[in-house]
Parts: sequence; structure tokens; C-alpha cells
Amino acid sequence: MNDLELKLKGKVPGPDTGIEVRKSVCAICDPGTQCGLDLYVKDGVIIKVAGTKEAPHSHGTLCSKGAATRQYVYSPERVLTPLRRTGTRGSGQFEPISWDEALDEIAARLAEAKERFGPESVMFFSGYAKWARAYLMRFALDFGSPNYLTESSTCATAMIMAQQLTYGAPAAPDFKNTSCVVYWSHNPSATKSLNLVGIQKKLDEGVKVIVVDPRVTDLAQRADVFLQLRPGTDGALALAFGHVIVEEGLYDKDFVEKWTVGFNDYRALVAAMTPEKAAEICGVSAADIRAAARLYSTSKPACIHFSAAPVVHHTNGVQNYRAVFCLIGLTGNLDIAGGNRMNPPSLVHQPGGFPTREREFTGANRLVDMPERIGSARFPVWARLCNEAQACDIPRQIKTGDPYPLKALFALGLNHRMWPGSQSFIEQLCELDFIVDADPFLTDSAKYADIVLPSATSVERREIRCWPMGYVQFTQPAIEPVGEARSDVDILAALSAKLGLGDDLLEAGIEACVEWMLEPSGLTVAELNKHPEGMWVPGAKPPAERKYLAAGFRTPSGKVEFASGVLAEYDLCGYEALPEYREPAMSPVSRPDLAAEFPLVLNLGARLPMYQHTRTFRLPWTRSLSPDPHADINPSDAERSGVEDGSWIRVSTPAGSVLVRAHITGIVREGDVHLYHDWPQANANDLIDGDYLDPISGFPGYRSSLCRIEPADDQQEGAHHE
Repeated sequence: MNDLELKLKGKVPGPDTGIEVRKSVCAICDPGTQCGLDLYVKDGVIIKVAGTKEAPHSHGTLCSKGAATRQYVYSPERVLTPLRRTGTRGSGQFEPISWDEALDEIAARLAEAKERFGPESVMFFSGYAKWARAYLMRFALDFGSPNYLTESSTCATAMIMAQQLTYGAPAAPDFKNTSCVVYWSHNPSATKSLNLVGIQKKLDEGVKVIVVDPRVTDLAQRADVFLQLRPGTDGALALAFGHVIVEEGLYDKDFVEKWTVGFNDYRALVAAMTPEKAAEICGVSAADIRAAARLYSTSKPACIHFSAAPVVHHTNGVQNYRAVFCLIGLTGNLDIAGGNRMNPPSLVHQPGGFPTREREFTGANRLVDMPERIGSARFPVWARLCNEAQACDIPRQIKTGDPYPLKALFALGLNHRMWPGSQSFIEQLCELDFIVDADPFLTDSAKYADIVLPSATSVERREIRCWPMGYVQFTQPAIEPVGEARSDVDILAALSAKLGLGDDLLEAGIEACVEWMLEPSGLTVAELNKHPEGMWVPGAKPPAERKYLAAGFRTPSGKVEFASGVLAEYDLCGYEALPEYREPAMSPVSRPDLAAEFPLVLNLGARLPMYQHTRTFRLPWTRSLSPDPHADINPSDAERSGVEDGSWIRVSTPAGSVLVRAHITGIVREGDVHLYHDWPQANANDLIDGDYLDPISGFPGYRSSLCRIEPADDQQEGAHHE
């Protein structure tokens, strides 16, 4: 073997091998990670994937999902051309059509719905990916529809609402400068595994760690205090923290006096939630509650590392997290180094240390002159705090036509399995006159569309990203799109022109849009184009501490609100201004009648690190790491139910059942069952009803319901569902 052959075999880049390294980002876990990719390209094909070592956010590391990028890009399930449905919805029967045919038909059908039923009858939905959301929202409002929706109707937004109701805006943990961190239902091993190196370093430096989680996570085993609570009881635990901190005088008296409202009422509320009472509710010891509350309140500074969804995936979710977030203000750890810092986003939900006009680009201010959004009447606080419609109310409005009919859906990356009662949800969507879905893959949801458009992946398109350390990257396509795939923004620009919406900026394309959004920062597309690997933003800097001293907080009172002024306005809806604890609507305590038949607490949606919903489930590498659906079951519960490790079992709720393998493990509490998401043949979200929702946010109660387990009739029954 000669030298060139050796280089080719080793995939060594250079002029002689024709292999070039091109920079990109992995957007599979969108948008909080965005790891740098080095793509080795030969003859227009990616032949090797590695992490970008100079990327200041990922430092050359990739998780299993990013490592499988080639399988993702070249999946046999990629949509290669626009498709028109020829069979019944869901059948997967399509015929290829041209882009002109597809765009003409979409424009004609959307224009028809607009003319006959009003622009509000058309919904515009963004699921995967999040990078194009600003463009889609602008497009929807150009069209005249207020019904811009996203998967954030079930992910993250309720957590943000809980912060808005308490102190006006999100406040992220400043892990780098903290002395103590509370991981409140946040498990980076499964969701942000590349952060583990930094976490390990801080642990070695002696940072104090408190973990609150129903499962024994990796971090729980290193924690100074671990509180393994019953799912859905976070609010009671947080109020017990407040009880200890107030009773023992450990709160920040100066901050509380000057910068909070409702403290006296809050003091009375937490006085009733003693650690002993919370111990009975949560299933943890009163001594551990006191130890954790003292450690958090006396370590200076301290932060709370919260999660996007687990705590708000309960029928009491917003108030549960409000109780947690009150602790940040109670201890004076708000907007200080090492505490929870307020850092406004620059682009795609991420702070970058520089100003942009992304929000102005969306045109969200136009919503005030439009009809009410889906879910506005049912979830008025959602409508007040969020610029989106609440997608969990779509089935009700399709069925009732109240307050107006819904007739069409234009979606980027639709995944009906993200909603509670998923099968019922997609059946309601089938009542629409017209459905479009743009997606890289012919997913199960795409099979219900009338037109399917092939979307480009992140390595085949341009997109702009930023990171909190003041880094920005405007990617360039590393390869030509597979088949006839197009960027989502290119699709929107072309459709805008077909519809005659008159949006010159959007129709000019992504570079013009990015240039406009970046204008306040001083950055230009020309400069970013010189740095395809990304660049440090000149003058970028972390936000100042204690910004509230000059501007106050973005709440009705201008202060941190133990008693929410917004919720107080909606008391007729049954909302309480204080973060009072309420049992999950379906628990052994609230529904002992159901618990007699379904004695176990079911926690849906636990994540495995190799899966991102069902997207990487379809890839051979990641699928091989955990090929069968499974549920975590405590050994005592398994023994009582006659269930053996690895055997097929049936998990049943009042709403339905699925077949999965039993994983018997001590990481879960006795009395709990944790069912992982991702497997289409064992969809966890079909196990709760579509109306099992938090009344404030409209979020589904995925993390606390009731179930029973039993052996499947035989292994063949389970195997049949693979």
C-alpha cells in the first residue's frame, strides 16, 4: 500500500487525497448544545465526522448523536423530493412532484383557507428544528395568522413562565462561579452529556451539590445531599426549603425587604409546610430537607440548575417551579455572579453577549391586532406571557370550532407523539382540510400530510448560532443537500413570494435577514463569512450583575413576587397568587380510587442520551445502544408484580397500555415506574389523556399519573411490537 493509499484509508485531508475539512454545527439537540462539527468531505460526500477542537462550547467532543451524523444525513428515510399524498392519511402513499408543483399547490390551498375562513384558520407550527422559528413566526404574521405554534407548548415555556411570574425573566445558573449548585430534576448525563467534563472539574474543586430527583442519577451519587422525592411533589419540597430558611433567619433580609413583594403571605405559607409535613408528602427525610435548605442558603453564592420540562410536566407544574424559583430571590442569589443570572438571548433562545433585532424581526408586536390565538381563552396567562398559541388546545378547537374553525396546518418538523393522547391528536389533525410538513425524514407524522417537503439538515444549509461566552457562527453548507432538500428559510421565502405577502426582507433570503437582525451588534455577514468555524464577538461581555438596581424586575410590581401580581388578576380562573402546593390530579393521594387498580406512580418521558425524540431512534448506531423500549422498575414492585428483568411487560393506565421490557433497578423509588420516550411502537404519551393538563400553562402532566405493570402474555407479543 503506497503513501496515498494509506492517507486515503486514514481519511487524511489534503490536496493529494481530495479530502477537505469543513466546519458546521450539530443541531440535533437544538438549541442549547450546538456542538461544533469537523466534516471530512470527499467528492461532495461526508466520509468522516469529528468534533471541532477549537469550538469553545464543545471543545472537540461529540455525543453519540453527533457521532452518528453521517447516518443521520444519509438515512434511507430521507425525503428526496417534494411528495403529494395519494393514499389515505397515515398510509405513507405518496407520489413525487416538483418544487414548483408543491409550492403552487400549497400557496393555492392556504390562500383558499384564508379567503374562506380567515387567515387565523391556518396554523403555522415549528417542531424540529428550532433554528428557523423567527422566520416562521414572521411568515405566519405576514400571512395574517396569530396561530404560530411550536413544540414549546410541551417543552420549556412553562418553566420560563414560572420565572416570569416570579421575577420577570429567565435567570440561568452561573455554574462557573458558584459555590453550591442545586440540580433540581436536571440530569445532564442524559440531556447535556458534554457538560459533564466541566461538572466533574467543579466537583473536584469542592463545589457543594444538592440533587433533587425521583431517580438516583449519576450526579445524585456524588451529591452532598440527595432528595429522592415522589414525582410531582417539588412544590411541597421547595416550600419546606423556604420554611427552614425563613424560620432560621437564613434568608437575605436586605434583598427581601427592598426587592420583593408578598413576603409576609409567603412566610405564612411556608410556615405551614414543615419539613416533617413535606417528608410525608415527598417521601424524603425531614433531616435531609433541613440539611439541603441550610446548605443552599448558607453557601455564597449558590445557584439552582433547573430543567426545561420535568418539573412543569405535572398538573401543578407552574406553581411547583414558582415555589422553587422563589428560593433564588429569598436567598439573594438572583442576578449575581455564581447565582442565577439574567442574560437576555441574542439568537435562537441563546445569549451571546451582543444585541440583535431577532424579536423585532418576528413582528410579534402585530399580534395585538389579530384574533385571539388557539388556547388564549382556556390558558389566559399563557397568552399573556407567551407570543405563541398553545398547541395542546388544538384538538379541542378543531372539534368544537370555538372560537373559529381551523382548516389547515403548515409545519416544519411535525411530531404528533410530543402531545398527550398522541393518537387522538393526530386523528383530530386529520379533520383539517390541508396539511403540509417539511422534514428531512418521512416520519410517521409526515405520513399524515397532504404535501411533504424535503428539509435540509444543519450540515446542508446556512444558519446562525451563538453561545453565552460571546461566540457566534454563521455556518455554510458543508455539502450539497441530499436529493432536492432545501433550507426551511428558503422554503418560506419561496412560499412568501408565491402567496404575494410582500415581505421583501424574508424573500431576499437568509443572508439579508441575518444582516438585518445583527445590525445593533456591529457584526456583518461579510465578516462572519470569513470565519466559517465561528468567531469571538468583538466587545461581547457578560451581563452586569444586579441590573434590577437600575431597571427593577419585569413584573407588575417591579420586584420579585412571592405573590404573583399576574396570577392575582386571574383569581376567577382558580389561580393562586402564592405558589401553593397542590397534589397532582392523578396520584395515590388525590385519586385513591384509581390507585386501587393502578397502584404505581408513572413518570413518562425520561430521556436516554443517545436519543432525541424519534429522530436518532432511526439510526443504526444509536438504536443499537438501546434497541428495545423499556421501563425502570424498582425490585420490590417487580417482585410483587411477578415481573422479571428483561422480560416483556404491559404498562397500563386508564388511558391505554404499551408493551416494553422491564429494567429492574434500584435507581427508582419503590412505587414509581419510569417509562422512557423515543420508541414509536411504545409511545409513552398515549398513556395519558389529551386534557390532562396544567391549568395555568396548558402543559401535559407527563411526569405524574397512575399505572400498573404485569407480565405480557408471552415474549412474542412484545417482540411483535418492535
